[in-house]
Amino acid sequence: MLDRFTSMQVFGKVVSAGSFSGAARVLGLSPTMVTKHIIALETRLGTPLFSRSTRRLSLTEAGRLFLEGSQKILADMEAVEQTVGDQQREPRGLLRVNAPVSFAIRYVAPYLPGFRQRYPQVTVELGLNDRPVDLIEEGWDLALRIRQMPSSALRSRKLAAIRMVVCGAPAYFEQAGTPRTVDELSQHQCLGYTLSDVNSSTRWSFGQKGEKSVPVSGPLCANNGDVLREAAVAGAGIVYQPVFVVSHELQSGSLRALTLDYAPLVGPNLHAVYAPGISTPLKVRAMIDYLAECYGPVPPWEQDLSFCKE
Repeated sequence: MLDRFTSMQVFGKVVSAGSFSGAARVLGLSPTMVTKHIIALETRLGTPLFSRSTRRLSLTEAGRLFLEGSQKILADMEAVEQTVGDQQREPRGLLRVNAPVSFAIRYVAPYLPGFRQRYPQVTVELGLNDRPVDLIEEGWDLALRIRQMPSSALRSRKLAAIRMVVCGAPAYFEQAGTPRTVDELSQHQCLGYTLSDVNSSTRWSFGQKGEKSVPVSGPLCANNGDVLREAAVAGAGIVYQPVFVVSHELQSGSLRALTLDYAPLVGPNLHAVYAPGISTPLKVRAMIDYLAECYGPVPPWEQDLSFCKE
């Protein structure tokens, strides 16, 4: 069975050349093959496309309608091929990125102008969500995830390690005292994060493998680290959060990191997660490489923090 798009192209060349033999010369085909393409089209359509005579070749009414429609189809196909080809040479198009709320606000959004300057043909749609998203079902090109990556059909690349820190406002420690051991945290106001897989709002774990845990309680728990950070800055209690959530406040002194008898848990790594395929779209690769450059070798949220250098 002859390819329908090729037959359309042959038909257009016959019209422009004014003859089957002329189209054959332009296309580098034999006159017999050109004739086969036209016969295949006419058979499929059930009507002649040309009025044939010994002197000239002219289009029938059906031929004129088919010429108009096929030219549009071929032009659209060429445009699609051009667009896809351009994306393999230069990043372009809409890039849908999903990231955790707190991280996206502080360490994704501020870097997007630089990405836009480097890749002006890419438009970014940034979705903020702390729940795991389904890239395929929800149509995301790329997701940033701070979690242990289970085995799955998705592909991922580590962008940075994530440290945890226990901290509070100097004013809180002046009033309630400064805990020196993790057990003393049970006697303090602790602000719990409700979405953590490891540290719940009622129990915090410490040590290399979480070998030490302690019950905690306090006046507030929330499903967003920004809320807990602001409450801690206001003196409401102690938080146990990834460094990136509280880095600005630690650098400014409005929050102070605690040194306890057990180290904080090692946080899950930050990963760029994307769908599998024969080739990763250039716009996705460009964003992953750009963020890896922005976050390494020392993540910006750890700069100027002495305990992160230990």
